[in-house]
Amino acid sequence: MSSSAPPRPAAGATAGSAAPGPAEQQGRMTHRQILSALSGMLLAMFVAFLSSTVVSNALPTIITDLRGSQSQYTWVVTATLLASTASTPIWGKLADLFSKKLLIQIAIVVFVVGSMLAGLSQSLPTLIGWRVLQGLGLGGLQALVQIAMAAMISPRERGRYSGLLGSVMAVATVGGPLIGGLLVDTSWLGWRWCFFVGVPFALVALVLLQRTLHLPVTRRAVSIDYLGATFLTAGVSALLIWVTLAGDSFAWASLETALFVGGGVLALVAFVVTELRAEEPIVPLRLFRDRTTTLAIIASVAIGVAMFGSTVFLGQYLQISRGYSPTAAGLLTIPMVGGLLVSSTVSGILITRTGFWKRYLVAGSLLVALGFGLLATIDHATNMVVLGVFLAVLGVGIGMTMQNLVLAVQNTVAATDLGAASSAVAFFRSLGGTIGVSVLGAVLSSRVGTLIRSGLSDVPGASAAAGSQEIGLADLADAPAPIRALIQVSYGDATGRVFLIAALLSLITIVAVLLIREVALRTETGDERLRSEDGATSGGTTADVDAQLAGRRG
Repeated sequence: MSSSAPPRPAAGATAGSAAPGPAEQQGRMTHRQILSALSGMLLAMFVAFLSSTVVSNALPTIITDLRGSQSQYTWVVTATLLASTASTPIWGKLADLFSKKLLIQIAIVVFVVGSMLAGLSQSLPTLIGWRVLQGLGLGGLQALVQIAMAAMISPRERGRYSGLLGSVMAVATVGGPLIGGLLVDTSWLGWRWCFFVGVPFALVALVLLQRTLHLPVTRRAVSIDYLGATFLTAGVSALLIWVTLAGDSFAWASLETALFVGGGVLALVAFVVTELRAEEPIVPLRLFRDRTTTLAIIASVAIGVAMFGSTVFLGQYLQISRGYSPTAAGLLTIPMVGGLLVSSTVSGILITRTGFWKRYLVAGSLLVALGFGLLATIDHATNMVVLGVFLAVLGVGIGMTMQNLVLAVQNTVAATDLGAASSAVAFFRSLGGTIGVSVLGAVLSSRVGTLIRSGLSDVPGASAAAGSQEIGLADLADAPAPIRALIQVSYGDATGRVFLIAALLSLITIVAVLLIREVALRTETGDERLRSEDGATSGGTTADVDAQLAGRRG
């Protein structure tokens, strides 16, 4: 390859090229090389999504077995989301400074250790604690895989590969509940294997990443903004813990609320001040000057509610209210997963072919709102075929929206900010999911308690005994038949209100997407843009920059 020529696919390298390096250092990777490099990353993402979905259908059994409550049910999910949310921006910033490959491998190891220890838990507080460690690894995987894809593939071509990512998510989403249901329903395995099942996949992913993923890494002599990371983690954690506990462990208007909210806001203000002064901020605030990035982040919050809220409370609805086994509950989510798979794949192909992406974001956001609106009408007697149609609508909307929001941001920001910008979108998507699960869980718990007290109003003393919002999940197995029927009806009728709130929140996504300005998709990969930006900054030639990158293979 001539040093003055622009980067070209490795297949275009001349026969006389001396001592050629890996294809990604000669120029743009071929389709086969990209698929090879993606194999380990997609398997890692499969493990991450599997861990979330495989537990969803097992949660009712776990809570019953460990004698937990509705709030603890929510915390088993929230703990992982909280840790992944708080750590995602940190992983993203590290990806701009160090080896993306090594960071993905570290995230996998952290995730596996957390999963193994969670499976060995003997109490719910212990399980929740190890789910936090699991979430730290999950935060890395959900941010780093998107960042690595941006480094290898241009925005214009990324659509065809985003379909693969959507397919992996779909398989994990439908396979997880099925596997979890089978594990729970198999007496000699049980729910603990829901945490162990991903370990073999993770080990294979580590080997594949070592053999197939080769990316240049920029090693710069800069300090990590540990102070900013600490303030960010403290602020987000305080507010999310408050949202989860308020109205249950303490009143909304209470001293505890003042301490959590006041401390969280002060920590976030300190974070902003720190970021303005830091040489290498964890979240560069200049990102929010870009209209597309800011609007995509706002839209991602509601998508987070869609992703996590629907799966968490849908599994609870199907098992507790409708009486389906974990395996059957997993099968009943196939329409949503099928819609996600088809829409993410088809929209990705069409975006690559045409270069237009906003129309799919608009259509997807409208379908998300419509899907939630339809699900808001369900109760304890909703026809399962009708429910399947509603879930398919929601799945199509999520598939057209989620990945394309990341694409819009990666197409806009500078190559040096790809990691921070991609992780910012993932951060706020997780933030929306965490807040959604916490708030929607509190709404569901309150509504269930109200319906149960109402149903027992004619029984002397029973209404007062049902005053605690914890009645329902923990007592379902031991309750007399009439009370068990009342609990099931109450959960079924309360779930519609949860989805109604989600539908109202999704209107924010529609407004944000409509305001996004469509920018033509770039045809350069992240590494090619980085070479160009580095060359322009240093005044060096393309050959100089290529030589520098060749010496920093990660």
